[in-house]
Amino acid sequence: MTAAGPTWEYDGYQAERERLRESLCTLGNGYVATRGALPECAADEIHYPGTYAAGLYNRLTSEVAGRRVENEDMVNLPNWLPLRFRPAADGADGTDGADGADWLTPDTATVTEHHLTLRLDAGLLERRTRYSLGPDASLLVRQSRLVHLGDPHLAALRTEFTAEGAALDLDVEAALDGDVTNAGVARYRDLDGRHLTGVRTGTAGADTVWLDCRTRTSHIRVALASRLTVPGPPATAGDPGAEHTPPPVTASAEPRRAVQAARLALGRTVTVDKTVALHTSHDPAIGEPLRAALDRLAGAPGFPELRESHRAAWARLWRRTVLDVPGEAGRILRLHLFHVLQTLSPHTADLDVGVPARGLHGEAYRGHVFWDELFVLPYLDLHLPEVSRGLLRYRHRRLDAARHAAARLGRRGACYPWQSGSDGHEETQELHLNPRSGRWLPDNSRLQHHVGSAVAYNVWRYCEATGDDAFRAGEGAEMLLEIARFWADSAVYDDHLGRHRIRGVVGPDEYHDAYPGADRPGLDDNTYTNATAAWVLARALDLLRTLPEPRRRELTERLGLEPGERDRWAEVAHTLHVPRHDGVISQFAGYGDLAELDWGAYRERYGDIRRLDRILEAEGDTVNRYQASKQADVLMLAYLFAPRELHDLFRQLGQDIDEDTWSATVDYYLGRTSHGSTLSGLVHGWILTRARRADAWRYVQETLRGDIADIQGGTTGEGVHLGAMAGTLDLVQRGLTGLETRDGALWLDPVPLPEVSSCGFAIRYLGHWGIGVRLAREQLEIAVPDSAGDPVDVRLPDRVVTVRPGRTVRLVLPG
Repeated sequence: MTAAGPTWEYDGYQAERERLRESLCTLGNGYVATRGALPECAADEIHYPGTYAAGLYNRLTSEVAGRRVENEDMVNLPNWLPLRFRPAADGADGTDGADGADWLTPDTATVTEHHLTLRLDAGLLERRTRYSLGPDASLLVRQSRLVHLGDPHLAALRTEFTAEGAALDLDVEAALDGDVTNAGVARYRDLDGRHLTGVRTGTAGADTVWLDCRTRTSHIRVALASRLTVPGPPATAGDPGAEHTPPPVTASAEPRRAVQAARLALGRTVTVDKTVALHTSHDPAIGEPLRAALDRLAGAPGFPELRESHRAAWARLWRRTVLDVPGEAGRILRLHLFHVLQTLSPHTADLDVGVPARGLHGEAYRGHVFWDELFVLPYLDLHLPEVSRGLLRYRHRRLDAARHAAARLGRRGACYPWQSGSDGHEETQELHLNPRSGRWLPDNSRLQHHVGSAVAYNVWRYCEATGDDAFRAGEGAEMLLEIARFWADSAVYDDHLGRHRIRGVVGPDEYHDAYPGADRPGLDDNTYTNATAAWVLARALDLLRTLPEPRRRELTERLGLEPGERDRWAEVAHTLHVPRHDGVISQFAGYGDLAELDWGAYRERYGDIRRLDRILEAEGDTVNRYQASKQADVLMLAYLFAPRELHDLFRQLGQDIDEDTWSATVDYYLGRTSHGSTLSGLVHGWILTRARRADAWRYVQETLRGDIADIQGGTTGEGVHLGAMAGTLDLVQRGLTGLETRDGALWLDPVPLPEVSSCGFAIRYLGHWGIGVRLAREQLEIAVPDSAGDPVDVRLPDRVVTVRPGRTVRLVLPG
């Protein structure tokens, strides 16, 4: 594998790496994405050609471990990729059988050359494969694929076939395949994965076929139309008027496949173009999805024109999201940004979708929405704020479901689900499989109520970055106040401690979901949960103080806020318990009483112990007994809050956390964390960078390589880790620069890593498009583009400067 310039490349065919490559070569546009599978290969243990539309889910019930379990999944849509080929035997009729050769695939034929190139700037996936057909003959296959960024309903595949050594007749078959299931994650295969039903196929002339179906329980219609053409070679100066007679294309409708076929005479290179349109009944401003797909396809230009308009759309998007970092880190960051933008593009702003934790790249986590937006929105806020607003509206549309969830717990306010899908109900599975032991175990991660604080945090930060007062006073205020209400109602006063406590939750660590030997799940006084709840309550009070009085009165009436609620919010915001032990902040009450783990022995025995929970369960033990965390928990607070804000938050809670205590806390948990999540290295790298620790780069580098090196041992093939990818972008944008947007100013406190000597980006802030920020060595440059906007206040630890539109300032930083 090589990464050079604006491309990401793989050389040679490696069956065992195919799933990884498919994920990292996914193409998408924020509406739909298709994995980078080879079009001639069907889904099997090696290949998985999945296509997913944002927000398209279906719910099925399965029998698991003697129980009926219901799961909602992001649906694997009909496969539009199939295009297979084989040498034609004399008299062969183009069908499988004794008269025809086998269809060529890298698993059944000899491959003498194979190269994949993902062109990041252009959003194109190219491949070059040479199949050996005998001692002196071969077939060269070159392909270029796009999922159109300008028109999100179109995709196209151009294939060029060249016979080498001898002329060749080649049978080519293209199809739309509706015989697909969700089978991309091995540990889910005991679950029902057949989400599509009512598959119909048909033809619309020889060059067009269609497929129409619906999801089994959500009844979403999905329709695809495909056009197969064999354009002639471009005219040349020597023979400008040469005529091209394309071979006849036949079309047929099989029970679950729509098929087109042609026989090519390869005396020269012959090009085959496949263009596909996709619509669903979720799309706005359409009537019937099949008619919309056929009409879209009829108006689609040829491949060259589609490619050029696609390139132009990507060029515009790259200008809005530019991130300039030199060297290998910069190349990986470019790949990360590419995949973030393919999942969350400007098209996403108009969709009712959240942030799928594994992108639109695979079926891990069933396409659900967790708290990963906490790591994604800070980057989008400053580049594509309309996308951030759309993602927050996904949460607002599900506010009623969150209210009902809180009511079921006997509380007021809103309790957002740990895993969300189509309608805002809790989608966390009741059981999860430990692949090491083969046992299905109770899943208590739905007790991670801190996801509500993540929603509130994103609302507040979005409004600070954009100045969107309408959202702040509208949907944002409703969410923030209802989440605060839930936390105030969750807190119980402890006379012995003289503090409020929140009991029966699970923190970001996830390993610990109960006390050893307890008969109920949940932990008490998770510090991250309590501290973020206190922050939410304080921000809710700030909001009520600053809203215009008519809107404040309207919200009070609409939400039914009672006279004493605000006083209770203020009390709880200042008295939530933060436990300590041995001079450090406790992850939760009683953490210090747990047994110490022999980390060295487990590393020696197993090597990779990232999923320590699975290892211990397979041994008949439980991680609940040990001081061992999967990922940052207490330390997450330093990821969310700048040092000044974090100290203010602890003081609000009656705790004076000095630098020595915080440093000891960081060291304590660093030595007790297995980093079983890709987010763990990101958070620890961020914290250590801000603390100017020499070992920060090790964690940053691990996060950069998390997906490209598949450090989680096969999970990238099930979908990329979108939160970690976006987090690395934000590490440069906010972590290294200390960038904050608050109090109407840009705050900067740079701490450059030696391994990232310089960085540059352009942000949208308070109506300014493209404020340039560049950090290089000891110099910081701020450029505000010319406009009629207000000057921008820039605040550093040792000075304040005002930059007027059309001006650039260069500041020398203290050494």
